[in-house]
This record gives sequence, C-alpha cells and structure tokens, in this order.
Amino acid sequence: MLLKSFSNLKLEVGTDEAGRGCLAGPVTAAAILINDKLENELINDSKKLSINSRKKLREFIEKHNHFFSIAHIYEDTIDEINILNASIKAMHIAISQLSFKPEFIIVDGNRFKPYKQIPHETIIKGDSKYLSIAAASILAKTYRDEYMLQLHEEFPMYGWDTNMGYPTKKHREAILEYGPCKYHRKTFRLLPEQLVLDLNK
Repeated sequence: MLLKSFSNLKLEVGTDEAGRGCLAGPVTAAAILINDKLENELINDSKKLSINSRKKLREFIEKHNHFFSIAHIYEDTIDEINILNASIKAMHIAISQLSFKPEFIIVDGNRFKPYKQIPHETIIKGDSKYLSIAAASILAKTYRDEYMLQLHEEFPMYGWDTNMGYPTKKHREAILEYGPCKYHRKTFRLLPEQLVLDLNK
C-alpha cells in the first residue's frame, strides 16, 4: 500500500507529469488532493500499469475525488523554454487550477521550482511511494494518451495510437519518410545522429 501523506497536513497535493521523453505532443501534468476514498491498493506508478488498468483506475479516481486538475504544455512552448521548464510549468498550472490553496506539495522526481511560497518536497520515484503522486501519474498519463489519440486521427502515419509520441522505431521511421509535423518538438533529436532530417519541410 502506498503512503498517504508526506507532511501530514490536510491540504497536501501530489503532482506528476507525463510525456517528457516524447518527440511529439504536449507534456501533461496532474495535481490531486488525496482523500480516504482513494485508498486503493491497485493505484501505483502509471508506468507499472497496463492500459486497461490505468483506464479503470482513472475512472475510480474521478468517481471518488473532485479535487484534481490537468494541464497540457504544448510543443511550441516546450521548444521555447525547454522540456524541464515546461514540465514544471505544467505542474504549476495544474496546481493553480485547483479550487483551494495547498498547504504542501509533493512532486515526483528531483526538480521543481517553488510555487507561491508553498512548501514542497521532491521525491525520487514518488509515484511508487505516495498515493497522491501515483494518482497524479495515472491522470497525467491517461489524459495525455487521450490527447495523442486525437492527434493520431490527423497524422496516422506516425503511429501515435500505440507509441503516444515516444521515440519508437516506427515513429522515427515515419519521421524519416514523411518529415516532422506541426506537433513534433523541433528542439528534440527526432532522428539518430547518423540520419539527416530537413526541419524546413
């Protein structure tokens, strides 16, 4: 069972992001306040869960908790401010959209910038240790995947319905054949160094 609280404060919020390592699409963050109804032994780091499990757990989380928020930061901003800053910005926006001011923030990973002078703690592998971060990871991942499925309808050649924008062999082969599209992150290495890509297409 994951730990419920880091600080023991009533308004402790967990936050996490999805999509940092992708070549296309947004980085997506979620922030959530845990309540007693969300104590579910199946909730875990989204990367350890199947697609169906994530979907079912998202439904469970949304049914039993209304104190969460989702934020996307899109590829143009990622290219402008870099992926680390974009990830933190997404988490800040998700926190800002909550209907209350948190007393404490716990963050997956080891990098974060203070948000409105609210105390925070970064926790490496926090999504496999704390319930709120794990729930946030599930929400961020499922909402981002849902968005990438919409983009797949527009650009099916890249296989985003299965790779969700991550740098798979099929994705990179499609970039080599068709070039990048408007949803690709132009500051990312879209192809291995030995392959040349014209970004002006």
